[in-house]
Amino acid sequence: MTAVLVADPDSHARRIATTALRLAGYTVETTAAPNRIGALLRRRRPDALILDPVDTGLAETVAALRAQTDIPILVVSAAGDEWDTVIALDAGADDYLSKPVRVEELLARLRVAFRRTPPSGEADEEPVMTDDFVVHLADRRWMTAAGAEVRLTPTEWRFVELLLRRPGHLVTQADLLRGVWGPKALDKAHYLRVQIAGIRRKVERDPARPRYFITAPGLGFRFEPHPPGSTSTGAAVDRTTTLRP
Repeated sequence: MTAVLVADPDSHARRIATTALRLAGYTVETTAAPNRIGALLRRRRPDALILDPVDTGLAETVAALRAQTDIPILVVSAAGDEWDTVIALDAGADDYLSKPVRVEELLARLRVAFRRTPPSGEADEEPVMTDDFVVHLADRRWMTAAGAEVRLTPTEWRFVELLLRRPGHLVTQADLLRGVWGPKALDKAHYLRVQIAGIRRKVERDPARPRYFITAPGLGFRFEPHPPGSTSTGAAVDRTTTLRP
């Protein structure tokens, strides 16, 4: 699984980033001390670094880390001005974001960085295979059994990734709302109804009787995989039309 190191002395920002990353399927290690990053990188190589170099010198910190590793480095800071973006990028950072950062933007910037520098184990990630489709999460390709490509929107991808990375397990409404739209959307349960309806229309044989994307009424959703050649006949029927927060 793709690993991200979050180095931020701000406990609130660190907690929000950690929650969003884990919900998106990443493993996360954290530190409150940016000056410990070098030691952490020597101990275990993550696939990306999210860094707030508070009081450590932006250019010096990024340059020293870039000399040590080639993984994506995303600087997230509230302390700078418009020149800090230039300083960070010139020193070797892959991106610069100003706090406060929307979690969906942070995840999107991370995905962009990984497209330029793929995680070390991503090429070996097994595709999700069912009787009706194959999903390559690494490069966001969804192919039907007949070989046609299914086009999902970026929001739909964020939604299904949270489910596909936890097959057979309930993903709560709160986790989906937080992971896809951010913590300010926790009272927007109707967002989930809209997204799941669109996804089912695109990937289910019978959207009214979903086989793969199942509603747990009042709780959330789960992805039920059926390996190719399975004898399942789609017995799991979902007739739920309402969700409660």
